[in-house]
Amino acid sequence: MPDPVNQDELAQLRELLISRPPMARPLPAFEAAEAPERPGELFVSWLLGALRAGVPDAQTMVLSTAGPDARVVVLREVDPAEGRWWFAGDAHSPKGRELAGDPRAALTFYWPALGRQVRVRGAVELGEPAGTAAAFRLLSPNSRIAALVGRQSEPLADPDEFSTAWANAAERLAADPDLVPEGYTRYAVRAAEVEFWQGAADRRHVRLHYRRTDSHGWRRELTWP
Repeated sequence: MPDPVNQDELAQLRELLISRPPMARPLPAFEAAEAPERPGELFVSWLLGALRAGVPDAQTMVLSTAGPDARVVVLREVDPAEGRWWFAGDAHSPKGRELAGDPRAALTFYWPALGRQVRVRGAVELGEPAGTAAAFRLLSPNSRIAALVGRQSEPLADPDEFSTAWANAAERLAADPDLVPEGYTRYAVRAAEVEFWQGAADRRHVRLHYRRTDSHGWRRELTWP
């Protein structure tokens, strides 16, 4: 039987949720009128700012698919001119199957230290095999080993089974450093909409929305926060 809920801890949690509101600290200003015409350029500026400020894992994002499902993945590349956000994954994993069934996705970035959120929505495109293989070989050894292990989200009966699979994958990579997993795939979200949200301690947040109008054009407008 599960342990009973500790009512004292629940009461403490309620008090802390009320007494510690988010973004109650100095945050950077955002002059939306000075934002560039294309969202990719503003995103690069914001991400660089987060990385330079030492925000932990600033390059990670929540990938939402039409499952509906969501998980945290790593941003691998940005194409600001074309408005594409790149990530990678196993085509045989749950996210890979969901993207194959419905190639639309949303990305969400949140950098708490800066009170900044970026939302990207659009169609998902596949990277070319040659570029995908080249990108895979640039990953750290442990990232490549993890991809070779595969079997993401499958039931794991014994942790030792994972250790054995890891050792086998490491041996395979050592024997063939150019090895690329069969299902490894690069994906790009080609943004139809991008939203930038800057929080403020006084709750007077700023929300700037971009909507794609054609292959290269964007309409930009402020929206109620």
